[in-house]
Amino acid sequence: MQLSPQQIVSELDKYIVGQHAAKKAVAVALRNRWRRSQVADPLRHEITPKNILLIGPTGVGKTEIARRLAKLCDAPFIKVEATKFTEVGYVGKDVDSIIRDLIEVAIKNNRENARKSNMDKAKILAEERILDVLLPPARLGTDVVADTADNPTRDKFRNMLQAGKFEDREIEVDVAVMHTQAILMGPPGLEDLTNQIQSMFETASAENKKKKRKLRVADALKAFTNEEASKLVNEDDIRSVSIKSVEQNGIVFIDEIDKVAIRNTNGGADVSRSGVQRDLLPLVEGTTVSTKYGFIKTDHILFIASGAFHLTSPSDLLPELQGRLPIRVELSSLTVEDFAKILTSTDVCLTQQYMALLATENVNIKFTADGVKKMAEIAFNVNEKTENIGARRLYTIMEKLLEDVSFSPLDFPKVTVNAKFVENKLGEIAKSEDLSRYIL
Repeated sequence: MQLSPQQIVSELDKYIVGQHAAKKAVAVALRNRWRRSQVADPLRHEITPKNILLIGPTGVGKTEIARRLAKLCDAPFIKVEATKFTEVGYVGKDVDSIIRDLIEVAIKNNRENARKSNMDKAKILAEERILDVLLPPARLGTDVVADTADNPTRDKFRNMLQAGKFEDREIEVDVAVMHTQAILMGPPGLEDLTNQIQSMFETASAENKKKKRKLRVADALKAFTNEEASKLVNEDDIRSVSIKSVEQNGIVFIDEIDKVAIRNTNGGADVSRSGVQRDLLPLVEGTTVSTKYGFIKTDHILFIASGAFHLTSPSDLLPELQGRLPIRVELSSLTVEDFAKILTSTDVCLTQQYMALLATENVNIKFTADGVKKMAEIAFNVNEKTENIGARRLYTIMEKLLEDVSFSPLDFPKVTVNAKFVENKLGEIAKSEDLSRYIL
């Protein structure tokens, strides 16, 4: 069932505080995909995604919005840094590798989903393999007599196996050998050739290599179930579904795009930066990329770019690239209230994470309202005085605050994190600009 824009924003609110304008923009973009699928051809093909440019300082939720959006609609998603790519001829990666990596993500996800859907059938096949070891077929002279489906002894053993009666018995079985995958590194611009050579190595190493091992029945059953589930996966179907998924639902998040924006063209690094923009342009406009799984069209992939734009502005990007990022949203810096909400109000908030982590050591932590407010104020003040790294500052503060508790949990069976506790631990550091610059 497709979510409405309001429902999408509501789901994003569970993980990201504030930034309503950005959530609204991505919600509309996602809903437009469903709307496009309802339009009849040939008009449907002409409707392309309206790509988004998120503008704002680091740590305010730009990446998290894109990542949660992709998870929400179960779409292939990849995050890349624009600074990793350079114009062909300079050191760096080829921009087409973005799409190659995206299809790899889709293949992996779809293969795993297919394996999970086959688990029930795979377990039945695995049980039969275990029974073949526990109860070898009878022999009549030199001939093997096959078991019949209604063999009462086999049925009895099957019931015992399913009841867990054989779990700790050791048996000798043939299991597939797991090979360490070699990663080939090729020069920039030759990713296609590198991928083809890697595929040849993978195919050669995967051919029917098995090894005899002694395993507990429970472990052998698990290994056989995984093997059989993998055998039931139709790779041709996975490939076609993944290509369609990437072309119609793929999301590419390009971070640090402001780092390749230039104010002038004096040569040197600026030439390389403008080259990155020129190489990204056909990808964002719509082109066909060759991958080892086939050709992939990028016309309907949603591109979300982001940058802080401290030293440059969006107008410093190439005009053609600006035109392909028509929706611009500015994200605001986080306030003290935002920090407090991040600490306590989201579904996987930091306070819950630390409470769960330290509960494993029987440490009972309680965060009071004034303690949370004090942490939020320190995070905000340190961001104002030093580099503004947004919500990431809270990680540093929480780690420093609970440093002693994490190091010696047995000495702290019960901890109440109130304003006094925070002040005692972080007060002096927060007041000194030099100390906070190095420690927080």
